[in-house]
Amino acid sequence: MSYAALEFFDDLSPRAIPLKDAVIRLHPEDEVAIARTPLPPGTVLIMDGDEAGVRVSTLTPAGHKLALHNIPMGHPVHRYGQIIGFATRDISAGEHVHTHNLGVQDFAREPVNSGVEPVTYVPEHERRTFLGYKRADGRVGTRNYIAVISTVNCSAHTTQRIVRHFQDNPRALYPNVDGVIGLTHAFGCAHQINGPDYQLLQRTLAGIAQHPNIGAYLLVGLGCEVNQMADLIAHYALDSRAGGPPCLTIQDVGGIRQTVEAGIAAVDELLPVVNASQRTMQPISDLVLALQCGGSDGWSGITANPTLGLAADEVVRQGGTVVLAETPEIYGAEHLLAQRAISQAVREALLDKVRWWEEHTRQIGAQLDNNPSVGNRAGGLTTIFEKSLGAIAKGGSTPLMAVYDYAQRITARGLTFMDTPGYDPVSVTGQVAGGSTLVMFTTGRGSVFGFKPAPCIKISTNSQVYERMVDDMDVDAGQIANGRALADVAAEILNLIVAVASGQPSKSEAQDVGEAEFNPWNLGGTL
Repeated sequence: MSYAALEFFDDLSPRAIPLKDAVIRLHPEDEVAIARTPLPPGTVLIMDGDEAGVRVSTLTPAGHKLALHNIPMGHPVHRYGQIIGFATRDISAGEHVHTHNLGVQDFAREPVNSGVEPVTYVPEHERRTFLGYKRADGRVGTRNYIAVISTVNCSAHTTQRIVRHFQDNPRALYPNVDGVIGLTHAFGCAHQINGPDYQLLQRTLAGIAQHPNIGAYLLVGLGCEVNQMADLIAHYALDSRAGGPPCLTIQDVGGIRQTVEAGIAAVDELLPVVNASQRTMQPISDLVLALQCGGSDGWSGITANPTLGLAADEVVRQGGTVVLAETPEIYGAEHLLAQRAISQAVREALLDKVRWWEEHTRQIGAQLDNNPSVGNRAGGLTTIFEKSLGAIAKGGSTPLMAVYDYAQRITARGLTFMDTPGYDPVSVTGQVAGGSTLVMFTTGRGSVFGFKPAPCIKISTNSQVYERMVDDMDVDAGQIANGRALADVAAEILNLIVAVASGQPSKSEAQDVGEAEFNPWNLGGTL
């Protein structure tokens, strides 16, 4: 349904202004439309065949919602044809709809068992390829790093000192090595042995150590911590490589200075070994893409997220894997994702994760509707339901094949889901620890996120952010709001995926962003 805009300079002499795309109505059943540009009071939106129109009563910023009809208090409000909240008071047609008059309440939402549409796969001989690093376990990396990994926060400074020695890129002497990175964190002690936080941390560290983008690694610990290095190695078979991983404990080596010297010597020995690996042609079916959004706005579910969803569908058609995450950010839309599950077991696994988060937030005195951030709301997102409906669009339309715990090894092909918090660094850390080799990140407010060892490709939801932050944005999905086809931008994204997977730096990589963002999930059980 199309709209035109008419502005009244006074009640008697209306004057037409050609604002063809003044608002966007995403579904015929929606009570609200999205403002294409700021709509001042007095603007009148004329629907086709409706001479009376809708008179704007309050300023509605671009990307925000405007009521097209009178909405009684308590009535559900729809966007995308789905419930995004309930009117907390009577809302008049033409009124700005946001936090002052829209809130959440529980409502029935059950997956519809309508069957799963099978994927039509691209024949293997027609699949696209990229230049990647084939590893001994069969997985394929997009980068070839040496990682120095802290087992506990007490060894973080020492780890950073070791890496600092190699801050000048070693590629002049070792062209096949992308760099030496230090992955430190705030945990590793004051936890219950074998408790939830202990298990989360060990699974995350092991997943990073064994990641296909890591050619070799060095573990650095203090010596007396709860997260004992020997247990980490034994629990996750980190000694399976010839000779086992190099390991240093500061207390055994003799302090920081001597450990730094030993660490530098260990990395020096690893450099020529890792440099022996070379890129070879591999099918993109070996790619694992982490799907993320951060700093979302009212345009996220209109431009960048559905466009990334199209690109994700194509990666799945090519035999690859995509990983949706951020369980708090599918809340209110989980039924739509669950009804795409390949089996009842996968469906229940997803819904169990949502139930866990409902209980978890109750226990800590929080609410899932607290998830939309200050920036999200400034950009037009009002409730977690609205945010979630836009967020799941990143996952495209293919069947949900598997559900994983945080940082669990991803083995299924196709669309998968990983249980993570909504906080981007923590969520991406889990996805990458699970094996994601590229990160696809949509943003409306202007995130500057990057992540090592997996390159991060950022997609802006609007052209204003892309132009203002051109050094940080890789793709401008805002072009869609100006008439460019979603399929064209999706094809651009797919081409960029292949290029970055083959070694082209993403915008965040070009600025050396990504080590500080390593942030394992901690449930808060500090003893």
